[in-house]
Amino acid sequence: MADDGVLIGFSDHPQSLRLDRANRHGLVAGATGTGKTVTLQALAQGLSDAGVPVFCADVKGDLCGVAAAGAPNEKMLARAAAMNLTLHPDAAPVVFWDLFGDQGHPIRATVSEMGPLLIARMLELNDVQEGVLTVVFRAADDEGLLLLDLKDLQAALSYASEHAAELGAKYGNVSAATVATIQRKLLVLEDQGGAKLFGEPALALSDLMRTDGAGRGFVSVLAADKLIASPRLYATFLLWLLSELFEELPEVGDPEKPKLVFFFDEAHLLFRDAPKPLLEKVEQVVRLIRSKGVGVYFVTQNPADIPETVLGQLGNRIQHALRAYTPVEQRGLRAAADSFRANPAFDTAEAIQGLGVGEALVSVLDERGAPTMVEKTLIRPPNSRLGPLTPEERTAVIARSPVKGLYDQALDRESAFETLKARAAAATEAQDAPAPRAGRASVPTTPRDDPPAPRARASGRQTAMEAFAISMVRTIGTQVGRELIRGVLGGLSSNSRGRRR
Repeated sequence: MADDGVLIGFSDHPQSLRLDRANRHGLVAGATGTGKTVTLQALAQGLSDAGVPVFCADVKGDLCGVAAAGAPNEKMLARAAAMNLTLHPDAAPVVFWDLFGDQGHPIRATVSEMGPLLIARMLELNDVQEGVLTVVFRAADDEGLLLLDLKDLQAALSYASEHAAELGAKYGNVSAATVATIQRKLLVLEDQGGAKLFGEPALALSDLMRTDGAGRGFVSVLAADKLIASPRLYATFLLWLLSELFEELPEVGDPEKPKLVFFFDEAHLLFRDAPKPLLEKVEQVVRLIRSKGVGVYFVTQNPADIPETVLGQLGNRIQHALRAYTPVEQRGLRAAADSFRANPAFDTAEAIQGLGVGEALVSVLDERGAPTMVEKTLIRPPNSRLGPLTPEERTAVIARSPVKGLYDQALDRESAFETLKARAAAATEAQDAPAPRAGRASVPTTPRDDPPAPRARASGRQTAMEAFAISMVRTIGTQVGRELIRGVLGGLSSNSRGRRR
């Protein structure tokens, strides 16, 4: 770490990311194989050493090396010597996460927290289908049905289909055919493993903002090499996480250092085919989350992948080499060059094409918050390992994790699925019960000496008092949630939210 921030590399002088400007967001761009992952790893470890927690996705499976001390080879040592830099092999404190629970702690959100807009985005629903999904969420809130996992949502959809006429009269048209289409898309999501995303215990954001005993920030690494095969699921989950940070964190202005830095790798997936209302909300989150002490860094191949309204808010920029063979690529190259504060010593567009592996054009915000003149920069090697961990090393890191045991076992308490199932059973029982004969008074039964046997509980995980207490808390929470917005993103299509607290 540099004295005044995180060392990025060297031009004719050190290039550093100021900690008090790190919440002003940033961009790491460049073609495949130009060194973006190494840059991301060096930044993540430098921020961690400065006491800043980091969240990043490991798309290719090699970023996990940040959890092991590096073993510099001759090439790395030569590069460090050229920078007058001494490498100190060291590992960053790391927590591994995995939506599928295979390569890290499971990471979950409830269906209600995700909200209808993001789930519609995940399922690729059209406007009509999204509207019906919004009705289902609203009806569930009004009926006191907790939507926690995927089977809760499936049960609520079935309920909506069975009561389409009465729901349509109250909330707007609900077509059974549209509900069936949504259910089919949920099956596809389930086949992709998406069901593991939804449920409890849901992620507590405080577990992404931990520091170790030495004051270093934990680097939360999301295993995404499998997840990236479902790009909508990947992008929607990260967008939900970003919106949760925006919603829950308090205003802090411009802190001396960020509370969290969030790296959004393969950022083009977030914006691909996104509807205009969603893009507007992403722009709003990026613009305002800075004051919550969170820095967002988009990692992508070409700056043209990022909408201009978002790109204009990214003050710290690291641009690796770009190739421009087609007219579209040439326009993207020119746009990338024009986004920098020009340096009279060279042509920025030509410089971007001529960069070697491990070189970049760098412009960061100075103490006044103004972008510095763009400089050709050699990116520093990280102190951690370049390359993946072995399965045994990953297991050892998970075993000593500060969140060990908090998320590893899924909970399945009473929610919409169980409630609707119980209602259906009660309705069937009432329908099958014999009608009382007219003209005869009911005869009281003889009291028994033995007390009646207690009713069997639906779940063996809670005592009766625990179930009662949780039910009361959740009921109160749901009532309050109906008066609140379902998150900054979910608020587009719903104005109720049953949240954990």
